[in-house]
Amino acid sequence: MTKRRFFFALVPLLLLATCVAARADAAFDRWLTEQWPAAEKLGVSRATFDKAIVGLHPDLSLPDLAIPGRPEKAPQQPEFVQTPAQYLREATFQRLAARGKQLAAQYHDTLARISREFGVPGNVVLAIWARETDYGSYKLPHDALQVLATQAYTGKRKDFFRNEFLHALKMLQDGVPRADLRSSWGGAMGLTQFLPSEFYKYAVDFDRDGRADIWHSVPDALASAAKQLASKGWVTGVHWAYEVKAPASADCSIGVPEVTTTVGEWEKRGFAPIGARRPGAKDLATRASLLQPEGAYGPAFLATKNYFVLKDYNYSDLYVLFVGHLSDAIGGAGPFATSWSKNAQLKTRQVESMQQRLTALGLYHDKIDGKAGMLTRAALGAYQKKNGLKVDCWPTGAVLEHMQK
Repeated sequence: MTKRRFFFALVPLLLLATCVAARADAAFDRWLTEQWPAAEKLGVSRATFDKAIVGLHPDLSLPDLAIPGRPEKAPQQPEFVQTPAQYLREATFQRLAARGKQLAAQYHDTLARISREFGVPGNVVLAIWARETDYGSYKLPHDALQVLATQAYTGKRKDFFRNEFLHALKMLQDGVPRADLRSSWGGAMGLTQFLPSEFYKYAVDFDRDGRADIWHSVPDALASAAKQLASKGWVTGVHWAYEVKAPASADCSIGVPEVTTTVGEWEKRGFAPIGARRPGAKDLATRASLLQPEGAYGPAFLATKNYFVLKDYNYSDLYVLFVGHLSDAIGGAGPFATSWSKNAQLKTRQVESMQQRLTALGLYHDKIDGKAGMLTRAALGAYQKKNGLKVDCWPTGAVLEHMQK
């Protein structure tokens, strides 16, 4: 076929694609205009609303969308696709801890006031800042309004993101510059990554300049993160977790938030503290859960309530381990006492299949999300015990094959 004939053969296909895209954009435009009454109830003016939606279009390259006929594109968050050894690299901690120590000295008075007012250690909020935006050096890649509108229009959590989109419009109404609305693929903004609704719940004008600025003011961003942690139940004076050496008889299937006892009782059961941060006499009465991020492999921890408060900030064990360990490193602590293993990470679809099978067997009662978190690992351990397999609570292809048989 000549180039000329090939071109004319493509014309109908190009016209069809253009028409489909136009219809999609027209439906999206209608959806946008339908948001006006709800935006008005939040105090958004018509002028602000009309200006904000001009030029918005759905960004179909985003993950977590529900588009008929298109394979699902799962979020590639490192917390859920990397192994602990990949995510928790000591070289990264060394670099971030060195910078964190400099910032701890630079913002000493601010961090001391944050600790007094919210009960959250300064090193913890510094570590959150590091993990979220590398102390502000990472520039968020997306337009927040476009992200939130797309997720609200065709995402898997439409109602959730519609609320966030409306609050983003309110931010514009309340004077947040349009240029500041840069975000992750999930719509979180600022130095410490707040969704718009979280901004209205937790943002603090800590530098007292008359504006809560989580984008440019380090005191405001760090105090806002501390306020969020405090509001979620942070317990002053309690360490986030203690690294321990689990006894050979340890049952990894009990590693769930609901199974708690005191740190002292865990020690009596053979879980010996070995990390840089050891529990003192007053810490022995603190209640904690067993955490084994790699099942029977790699480090083990006694996770206190503050561990789960951090997890409410980002629902990932690896995220919390990163933030907690970095906060300790900023304070001078060394590496994890036990090395991470070289176990492979199953693909998201494979973990979803495992969760579906565990759900059908009545062993798993949480969401099907393809993430091998605490509840998935514990349910897997229960399955392994029930079927006479090696109990290690770590999802592998061999165990998935056993389930599928």
